[in-house]
Amino acid sequence: MISVVVPAFNEEDAIHVLHQRLTQSAKAWGEDYEVILVDDGSHDGTLEKCRQIAASDPRFRVLSFSRNFGHQAAVSAGLRYASGDVVAVIDADLQDPPEELIRFIRKCREGFDVVYAIRTKRKENIFKRTSYFLYYRILKHLSALDIPLDAGDFCVMGRAALDALNSLPERNRFVRGLRTYVGYRQVGLSYERHSRQAGEPKYTFSKLVRLGADGIVNFSYKPLHLVMYFGLVIGFLTILAGVGVAVLYLTDTTLLGYNPRQVRGWTSLILALLFFSGLQLISLGIIGEYIGRVFEEVKARPAFIIRTKLNFERERPEAHFAAEGPAE
Repeated sequence: MISVVVPAFNEEDAIHVLHQRLTQSAKAWGEDYEVILVDDGSHDGTLEKCRQIAASDPRFRVLSFSRNFGHQAAVSAGLRYASGDVVAVIDADLQDPPEELIRFIRKCREGFDVVYAIRTKRKENIFKRTSYFLYYRILKHLSALDIPLDAGDFCVMGRAALDALNSLPERNRFVRGLRTYVGYRQVGLSYERHSRQAGEPKYTFSKLVRLGADGIVNFSYKPLHLVMYFGLVIGFLTILAGVGVAVLYLTDTTLLGYNPRQVRGWTSLILALLFFSGLQLISLGIIGEYIGRVFEEVKARPAFIIRTKLNFERERPEAHFAAEGPAE
């Protein structure tokens, strides 16, 4: 059986087109399938459109959150409830074409546990394309894992890899990083990422920055190491400068127009203080990002709360990072 997980947030204009294209694409799979639509607390008619589809097609199941918990939480919820031995993840905006799934499913059936999509010819503006290009390369350099370049959440996974991913208990989830962490036999396939079917992008710049920070902080200690190394270098240079100033003072020597016995350099002193104060605040901010994530994990709040479930006949095993409210 094939499960397709589709996170959706304010995608009322694309849901019915998604239903049509997925249903048409599924004819080529030659297997029974289910589609799990995850409504991430949408404010428009997305949930109502999902209800209509679920009422007319029992293969389409619906999870609805009690509020907006974010894209990664929606993906995690769908993966938790997927019952297929092969599970795919695509976005509701149809930038990930359902017609491409057959290639990934066949590759998975060849024996690969994870088949991830490598994005080519992105349709975003040049600023976003450049930002994505740079970010993935920075992440690859900083991360302790070999996270594939230009690979998003669009993928197909086998049951073993999915169960391993679902068993990971952290609440602050960066799915493509967790997918790499679990290992197994993985391979990438290139595809052309399409433009949105309808509506506006739901990942604002601030949300993209936050997602990027999650990827780096959750899978790398190098920023902390850089703070420590920078502090050591500054400390060493300060000691050298202190020794040099002491020598100049004791010998009453002028070097490059500087004599420590003469009171001057007010502007340079203030600029130096401001510069290093800024560096200290940046360092504290980096440390704070890690402490904040420790704080979130210690509280052990669920990554999402499910308000509504439709067309689910059996429960999936509970996950440490999930919670459910009363079902309709």
